Amino acid sequence: QVQLVESGGGLVQAGGSLRLSCSASGRAFSRYAMGWFRQAPGKEREFVAAIAWSGQTTYGADSVKGRFTISRNNAKNTLYLQMNSLKPEDTAVYYCAGDDPPGGVYDYWGRGTQVTVSS
Repeated sequence: QVQLVESGGGLVQAGGSLRLSCSASGRAFSRYAMGWFRQAPGKEREFVAAIAWSGQTTYGADSVKGRFTISRNNAKNTLYLQMNSLKPEDTAVYYCAGDDPPGGVYDYWGRGTQVTVSS
């Protein structure tokens, strides 16, 4: 079983930056793909970004391209999401998730961390 714990959320002004972290334990972190999702109040959860097990391939939603960067450190069992140029519409609970085996279906989920962007 895999446990995922997000951290790094908080309150930031529009235009600011935050870096989210997701610490993984359990099954070998380097063997599965990872992703970030978010859910704003009253909205469905949406995909933000994903990264292959090796870290060499990444994907991002159009809404965050050029502003958010996903990365991972397999030696530290940690996933990151660097968020720059934040907008009020980025306000949401952010979740990390594990895709194991890699195939687009996320099997493991963290509890989320709140990100609030003020205007």
